[in-house]
Amino acid sequence: MTAHRITGDLAATTEPGTDRAAPVEETDHWIDRGFEQGDERCLAAAYQRWGGLVHTLATRALGDPREAEDVTQQVFVAAWRGRANFHPERGRLPAWLTGITRRKIADALTARTRRRELAEALGASLESEGGAVEEPEGVLDRIVVTEELARLPRVQRDVLSLAYFGDLTQVQIADRTGMPLGTVKSHARRGLQRMRHNLAVATTAG
Repeated sequence: MTAHRITGDLAATTEPGTDRAAPVEETDHWIDRGFEQGDERCLAAAYQRWGGLVHTLATRALGDPREAEDVTQQVFVAAWRGRANFHPERGRLPAWLTGITRRKIADALTARTRRRELAEALGASLESEGGAVEEPEGVLDRIVVTEELARLPRVQRDVLSLAYFGDLTQVQIADRTGMPLGTVKSHARRGLQRMRHNLAVATTAG
């Protein structure tokens, strides 16, 4: 799924199994019932019907359309996986989706803060040991750090993970791993450079 704005005239939506245009209210009730029962057609219909609403809420809160697309996908995946907790008699599907959206937005904001903290802590850790690192904040603040670390060669990933998640200085990392200090600095620098390169490629491709 990819986030998109609602473009169809839902007042003329044809209810599956019929050849007539169903009123919006009747269609929404059909979506509610089918979603609860695990009908995948209703998942697609719900996405068409309310995907634009979710995306708009996420965009307003996050200020980033691409991040809002990710949140929109997460909302509908979470809703589908958790459909056993949806009960139409307690509330309609759009209200339930809105509640999930608020939680996913909060998660995204928390992750954004975490990335910023990682950039600051990692940069400070490397610079405190004399490592020449050029503006890691500008890169790390815009990526999902754990995913980018996973793409690095094992030694670079281990060094950078120890620097932040282990809260170790480069000297301590050298002691922990048995690597010379110069090698630790080199792996840290190359790891950050590779992350910069990956981000630049992704940005160009987007």
